[in-house]
Amino acid sequence: MNTQILIKEANSLPVEERAIIVDSLLKTLNTPESDIDQKWVTVAKARLQQIRSGEVKPIPGEEVFSNIRSRFSK
Repeated sequence: MNTQILIKEANSLPVEERAIIVDSLLKTLNTPESDIDQKWVTVAKARLQQIRSGEVKPIPGEEVFSNIRSRFSK
């Protein structure tokens, strides 16, 4: 099967299945490093706890991107 046919068939799949394929392919390009991954899991859990406890107030993504656009458009 050539690449174009494979891509065409993959594009016809439901979005959930395409996401699984993409994730699988990306893992082959960027192999996970368990030590680094575990450190990121620890950081993510700590940040989630900060948000849940109210220690940190999240900023909506659109507000963040709006601030970045205005900062760099000057």
